[in-house]
Amino acid sequence: MKQSKIQIEGLSFPLYEIDTVVVGSGAAALNCADHLHSFGHRDIAIVTEKIGGGTSNNTGSDKQTYYKLSVSGKEPDSPYEMAKSLFDGGAMHGDLALIEATMSAQEFFHLVQIGVQFPHNSFGGFVGYKTDHDPRQRATSAGPWTSNQMFTCLYREVGKKEIPIFDEHDVVALLVDENRCVGLIAMDKKRVQEESRGLVFFKADDIVFGVGGPGGLYQTSVYPKVHIGAIGLALEVGAMARNLTESQYGLASIQFRWNVSGTYQQVIPRYISTDAAGGDEQEFLNPHFPTMGKLATDVFLKGYQWPFDPRKIPNYGSSLVDVLVYIETVVKGRRVYMDFRENPRGDDRIGAFSFEDLEPEAFRYLENSNALFGTPIERLDKMNPLAIELYAKNGINIRREPLEVAVCAQHNNGGLAGDIWWESNIRHLYPVGEVNGSHGVYRPGGSALNSGQVGSYRAAVRIARAGKDKPVAGETFERVARERGAHLIDLLKKAVTAETGVSVTDYRHEFQHRMTQYGSHIRALHQAERALGEAYAQIKRFDEQRLQDAAEIPAFLQNRHLVLAHAAYLEAICAYLKAGGGSRGSYLVMDPAGEPVLDDLGDAWRYKTEELSLREKVLETVYRDGAFVSRWKPRRPIPQEESWFENVWGRYLRGEIFEETGEI
Repeated sequence: MKQSKIQIEGLSFPLYEIDTVVVGSGAAALNCADHLHSFGHRDIAIVTEKIGGGTSNNTGSDKQTYYKLSVSGKEPDSPYEMAKSLFDGGAMHGDLALIEATMSAQEFFHLVQIGVQFPHNSFGGFVGYKTDHDPRQRATSAGPWTSNQMFTCLYREVGKKEIPIFDEHDVVALLVDENRCVGLIAMDKKRVQEESRGLVFFKADDIVFGVGGPGGLYQTSVYPKVHIGAIGLALEVGAMARNLTESQYGLASIQFRWNVSGTYQQVIPRYISTDAAGGDEQEFLNPHFPTMGKLATDVFLKGYQWPFDPRKIPNYGSSLVDVLVYIETVVKGRRVYMDFRENPRGDDRIGAFSFEDLEPEAFRYLENSNALFGTPIERLDKMNPLAIELYAKNGINIRREPLEVAVCAQHNNGGLAGDIWWESNIRHLYPVGEVNGSHGVYRPGGSALNSGQVGSYRAAVRIARAGKDKPVAGETFERVARERGAHLIDLLKKAVTAETGVSVTDYRHEFQHRMTQYGSHIRALHQAERALGEAYAQIKRFDEQRLQDAAEIPAFLQNRHLVLAHAAYLEAICAYLKAGGGSRGSYLVMDPAGEPVLDDLGDAWRYKTEELSLREKVLETVYRDGAFVSRWKPRRPIPQEESWFENVWGRYLRGEIFEETGEI
C-alpha cells in the first residue's frame, strides 16, 4: 500500500494506492479478504462504514440456517441435484446455481475450520434438516446467531493476517473509466468537521463490493438500523442489476429489529392491534377466520412459513396473517403486537383457544415438544428460552409486555449482476454477498449465506489467479478522481451553507415511505408507476436538502445513492408488472379482476396469480442517460458438460479456466 496526497480545488486529500480494496465488513467481504491473503495476494485493504455494523453481525432468527450440499447420512445428493433445487426457484441462471452448489461444501468446511460451531454427531457427521424449498436435508445451523459466528470467526482470521482496515470510512463514490473500476472515494467520518470533509481517495486495480442489501430504502424494515446498503453507488456508474423485484418480506419486531419466525410463532402468541396511542385493543384476526383452530394453526405455521408468500393465502393459508397485519398497520394506521402472556382470545363465533382444535401438524409438533400446556410465554420458555433472553438483552421483556411487529423488508434476492466469477459488467468490480443478485424468485432458506461465501471465494480466486489487465494508469485515475472529487466538494459546500431546504431526515423518510407503501410486498401497477415518477422528481430535488451541521454530511451523501437506488427498484417493479407479472416470491400483485384474498375484504383485496413463463427469464436493470431501463433475458440452463480430468487439469495448469467468464 502506497500513501500520498491528491490536490483538488486547493485542498489536499489522502490518497492510497492498493491492488485490491474490499468494501464492507460482513461475512462475504471478510471471506474474500481472508482467501485473497491465503492465495498470496497481500496488497489488500478493507474499507468499511463500521466494523460489525452489517447484517452478518446483527441479524439472525430462531434457528438461522446455512444451506449446503448434504455431507452426512444415507440420503444421496450431488452438486447437480442441489443446483436443480436452486434453479427450480425460477429466474436464476443455471451456471450460477451449479457454482453455488458445487462449492457449497468447500466453503462450509472453511467456516468449520476457522471455528464456526456447526453441530456434528459422534461420528463427525454434520447432520442436516429440511428448510423451505429444500427437497433434502441440506440445511444446518449454528443457532440463532449463525451469521454472527461467521462474522466473528472471519474477522478473527483477518486480524491474524494483519489485513489493514479503514474503519468508519463510508464509501461515497466509485471511480470508473471506460467501463473499468479504477478506485473509489470514501469519507472518514471522524473528520467530517474538517475543511476536507474527511474525503479519502483509493486507487485500486480491483474493488470487491460487499455492501449488503438495501437496508436504508424502507420505512418498515428488519435490516439493522446501522446497516444502510450502498447498491446505488454501483448503479450510478452503470453496473447492471438483476431481479430487483425479488425481495423477501416477513413479520418482525420493530423496536428491536428481529425476525419473529420459528418458535416465536409456534408457541401461538395472541395477536392484537391498538390505535396509535395504545388504546382500543382489538383481536383483529378473529373476524377473518372461520374457527379459532384455523386461526391458531395459521399462527403456528408462520414459524416455518415465515416469509410472506402469496401461494399461502388461499384456503386461509398462513400468509393471510401478513395481509391482515399490513391492513392494520399501513392501511388503518394502527399498531400490531404479539402478546406472549396470553393465548389467543376467541369469541362466540370462532370459539375459544384449545389445543385439541389445532390441525394435526401443529398439534403433533407441540405434543412432540412436550408443550401442550400453559401460555405462549410458558411454552416458549420450555421450547426455546434463548428466544426470551434475546429480547431481554435488548431491553424488551416479553414476559411482561407485548412485542410490536410489522411486515418488514428482510432480504433482497436480486441485486447487482455478475458473471461466473462474480465480476460485474463494470470490469474489476466484484459485487459479493447480498448485494449480488444471483438468487431467483424462491430460494431455499439459508442459501444466501452459502451464496455469500461461495461468491466471495470466486472473486478472490479470479483476482488472485487471472491474467491481469494493465494496472490502472496514474493519470487516468487522477483525471477521474479530480472530476468526481470536485463534484462532491461543490455539492457539500452548497448543502452546508444552504439557509433553507428540507432536512436530511425528512428527505430520507420520503423515499423510505414510498418504498414501504408501493415497493414492498403489496404492489399495483398504477401505484408503482406513480411512485416511480415521484422518485425521479425527488432525485431532482436532492440539492434542496439543508444540513443543520457538518455531522449530517455522511447521511446526506447516503441519501444521494439511496434515492437513486429506490428509483431502480421501482423501475424494475414497473417493468415486471407491465409484462403481466403476477404475485410470486414474497409479494402480492393487486388486480380488481383477480382472485380474492378473502371475500370479506372486498374487491380492493384481489390479486393476480403468477405468470409462470416469467420464471424462465431474468430482469436486468441499468442506469442510462439519467434514467433506469429494464430488459428481459432468458435464463441460462444448468450446464451439462462432462469434464474429462486430464483436459481440465491441463486447462487449470495453463490458467485458462480463470479467463473464462461466461455471460453476465
